[in-house]
Amino acid sequence: MSAKRLVTIIITSFIGIILLSAVLTSWYTVDESEQAIVITFGEASDPITESGLKFKIPWPIQKVEKLSKETFSLRFGYKQAADGEVTSFDKETKMITGDDNIVLTDLVVQYKITDPKSYLFNSESPQELLHDATSASIRSVIGNSKIDDALTSGKGQIEADTVELLGSLIEKYDIGITVLSVKLQDVELPNAEVRSAFTAVTDAEETKNTKVNQAEKYENQKLSEAIGEKDAIISNAIGYKTARTEQARGDVALFDKIFAEYKNNKEITKQRLVMETLDAVLPNAQIYIMNDDGGTMKYLPLQPVESTKQTTPPVAPETESENGSGQ
Repeated sequence: MSAKRLVTIIITSFIGIILLSAVLTSWYTVDESEQAIVITFGEASDPITESGLKFKIPWPIQKVEKLSKETFSLRFGYKQAADGEVTSFDKETKMITGDDNIVLTDLVVQYKITDPKSYLFNSESPQELLHDATSASIRSVIGNSKIDDALTSGKGQIEADTVELLGSLIEKYDIGITVLSVKLQDVELPNAEVRSAFTAVTDAEETKNTKVNQAEKYENQKLSEAIGEKDAIISNAIGYKTARTEQARGDVALFDKIFAEYKNNKEITKQRLVMETLDAVLPNAQIYIMNDDGGTMKYLPLQPVESTKQTTPPVAPETESENGSGQ
């Protein structure tokens, strides 16, 4: 084989390799869970988020960087192996509270890559920068919190304050990351004896809260009962007032009618009122109206004649012979 033919074979092979490389690097695919950046001589394009087959200029003119759209988790203060074993870093998580107590605090930060261009080009190690920002944020928040809040009911507020502070720091760093949430995993005291004492204090606090809740429940119950009794008394009083008012109106209407009759016939009305009053005052008494004009005494029984007959036994009449013998 001549040298010229050997050179031709080498050149042809090199051209073939270049063409094959151009064909293989002129297309790429984007999955639904991915976003891509096409980089042309170091200049990044806008993110490509639509999935499917894409084409580009072959390497080395253009290259593609793919980043995931999923939510990432940054573990601060501990590391969890694939077999589930957890390794804690107490030196990293040891912090001082606002009331000069020491606590161990580890947490999980959830975030997403929302700006691939900033993530790739604005920092050499975005995750390391996020870790440092997390450390600064949680230490600042814990330093402004009391130990009781950090260990008991104040965890939610600490998480919210940390998210706010960490989010503002990441926004200033402009590394293409958005912080979604911060979740405290363990907040505990560094000493077993101190933990035991604080547990006793926490139990006492819970007992106190239980007693306070029971007292408030009893207070609310008694207050509700008192309000119910008050409303019942007021309702009864309103009803009594209404009844008395209506009765008074009826009495006034009756008086007006009697007064009108009185003006028409004073004597008859006066006698009627006297008899009705006597009958009301002495309902079971037998009342007679006597009229003595110097002759035979006459009387008018007010009770019905039939009732008088039933209650008074009959008297036998006297005969003339008996009268004559009596004389």
